[in-house]
Amino acid sequence: MIIGPTDLCPCGSGKKFLHCCANKLNSDVRRAKLDDAMGEIRELLEGQNFASLEEANAFLTEHMERRNRGPRDTFDGLSADQMHRFLYFSFETPELVSFPSRLDVSPEAPILTLFNLLVEALGDQGVKATSTGNLPRKLCRDIAMAYMGEEKYGEICRYGELRSEPEFFDLHVTRLVSGLSGLIRKYKGKFVVGGGCRKLMSKDGLASIYPKLFREFVTKYNWAYRDSWQPVPLIQQSFLFTLYLLKRHGGDWQSSGFYEDWFLRAFPAVSQEVSPVGEYYSAEQRLRRFYSLRCLDSFARFLGLVEIQQPEAAKAHGDFLLKKLPLFDHVVQFHV
Repeated sequence: MIIGPTDLCPCGSGKKFLHCCANKLNSDVRRAKLDDAMGEIRELLEGQNFASLEEANAFLTEHMERRNRGPRDTFDGLSADQMHRFLYFSFETPELVSFPSRLDVSPEAPILTLFNLLVEALGDQGVKATSTGNLPRKLCRDIAMAYMGEEKYGEICRYGELRSEPEFFDLHVTRLVSGLSGLIRKYKGKFVVGGGCRKLMSKDGLASIYPKLFREFVTKYNWAYRDSWQPVPLIQQSFLFTLYLLKRHGGDWQSSGFYEDWFLRAFPAVSQEVSPVGEYYSAEQRLRRFYSLRCLDSFARFLGLVEIQQPEAAKAHGDFLLKKLPLFDHVVQFHV
């Protein structure tokens, strides 16, 4: 059987062959998966008689398509075809998942709280950007005080006041994502609230703002920017698989390790893209940390989709507990 570069990889990852085993055949894990798939094909062909190569290819193509449509335990019941759609066509597969452009509730999330404070601070006239293209220091301090409260702000700044926007990273991310969505833009050296943003705010409040921020956060904003660690694009690309897991299991408190396990089970070869740190942290340990911080905390928690608790005993290891919040089911609706 001839596998094209845009076909689903026979290893079962749900990714295209071009972006999977085609360029990674030296990987022991990938090679083992591919060998298993080829072994399955050899067993399937045993005892079969075909009049032509075309007939054999048609037989194998039908088998692979049927196999890809079947549920996979490693994908928590999704098929390879469905995982492929989740990874590459997250917003273009309404038969599997939909994202309302206007929520039917008034959403609450850390990113929305900061967005509201930022819009109020910019006002009708806007605010001049600094020479580095960021928000002014005083504005950042005022928003931080309002967002955190006086006591928490005092704790964070006990060794010195905020000196720049990137030091208040949640605000920095909010401003970047708002810019990507066109809700806030830079005009003649000033940060201003876009006209479209004001129309949405006056008509629907944050119910129409949130979906725009959500989409830009998962499609354009780079999740690895926050921690500056090694980029692992699949963590962000598979955001919909994580939301699917949260839909199925997030009604109860689960550990961050529970979702890390599912991610590694679905994409076992990804750990080979991560470099270990000497004898202290293995590639898998680092990947688990990247996934939990970027996907579960900096994405799901920051966008108000989950609540996180961190028992004292778990803090030393960076582990935490999380549970789906009511907003989740209004933001993403699965049909699988």
